[in-house]
Amino acid sequence: MRVILAQPRGFCAGVVRAIDIVERALEKYGEPVYVRHEIVHNKHVVDTLKNKGAVFVEELTEVPDGAVTVFSAHGVPKTVVQTAQDRKLPVLDATCPLVSKVHNQGKRYVQHGRQLILIGHAGHPEVEGTMGQVGAPVTLVQSEAEVADMTIPTATPVAYITQTTLSIDDTKGIILALKKRFSDIVGPETTDICYATQNRQTAVRQLAEVADVILVVGAKNSSNSNRLVEIGREVGVPSYLLADGSELRPEWVQGKSAVGLTAGASAPERLVEDVIAALRRIAVAPVSVETMDGKKEHIEFRLPAELRNDRVPAA
Repeated sequence: MRVILAQPRGFCAGVVRAIDIVERALEKYGEPVYVRHEIVHNKHVVDTLKNKGAVFVEELTEVPDGAVTVFSAHGVPKTVVQTAQDRKLPVLDATCPLVSKVHNQGKRYVQHGRQLILIGHAGHPEVEGTMGQVGAPVTLVQSEAEVADMTIPTATPVAYITQTTLSIDDTKGIILALKKRFSDIVGPETTDICYATQNRQTAVRQLAEVADVILVVGAKNSSNSNRLVEIGREVGVPSYLLADGSELRPEWVQGKSAVGLTAGASAPERLVEDVIAALRRIAVAPVSVETMDGKKEHIEFRLPAELRNDRVPAA
């Protein structure tokens, strides 16, 4: 059996930065460090940080006075920032810089007098954070059908922004529908859309050309991981989401000679290796592992100033 690894896959720079912020905060300030919401959508990552002393909460009311608090990579509404300031909580903001960029784009459009439209998924933490950061009414659209149902007059000056975990491919139909509906509309350059989401989706399309089945390592509540599965199925390749090797079902790969394997942006590489180990346990023939040619990512995001150069040397 051939196992073909997608390139790129797994952690993006925003996820690496968010996890690094929690780990360095634990090193610098000691445990516990409180994290509002899952730092990223992956149970294994969250459990690992819990074991190191992080405490995950849903609301700031669960954070004791004076406790070091981290905002997740998805971003938070202004109301949460204000509550933390009112309580004088020491906060480290792990919001992905690309998400912060979307916040700033939205604010600029509103300052220029445009009604703002956000393309995203209702209920996603990033969407809730973005809508709560702009400081003006935001209309959320999730599909081309919803564009047709919008009540905003067609001559209204509008602008659109997008959830970063959607790719260019995910949003182009909705953007086209918006441009057809509104005569005065602006939006960001497509290069502003998250590089990691686009790269991982492109890699899955390439994987589908050579694989008989595609396995995506990721969490069930991970938007970008679920989208990778959808893309595999859209192009006609059976595709499955699994959190780790324990969820591998033999019937998925039975009779398959080429298994494509990738991971969502919040899934660590050790879980990919765990799935490979599970494949070796059930395979009736030797398993070979190879990596596709693909885009290599070299992006790094800076840590907050108070955490730079604070790594505790290993004993």
